[in-house]
Amino acid sequence: MKTNFLRALSALALTLCTLPALAQDDPAPQVAGEIRRVDADAGKLTIRHQQIPNLDMPPMTMVFKAAPALLRQVHEGQKVRFTAARVDGALTVTSLADQADAP
Repeated sequence: MKTNFLRALSALALTLCTLPALAQDDPAPQVAGEIRRVDADAGKLTIRHQQIPNLDMPPMTMVFKAAPALLRQVHEGQKVRFTAARVDGALTVTSLADQADAP
């Protein structure tokens, strides 16, 4: 009985030690790009961008979903820095800043 308790306690301790590592995903890196098209009706941005490491995506021109608030911030031809992630299976711009304003 004592041995089973110690095994369970050890397993619990190992699980608790790994939880912080699981919770700390690397944040998506900011990537430079140029807005090629804004489609507010469809909620999409077309961006010619640099490599996006967190999506394992080489430089290319790609269509991303974006929130209406982000769509209102940009115009075609604007150079930006943005982050993107897969949200519910869709490639989505999660943050966006004018390249002149970005760090």
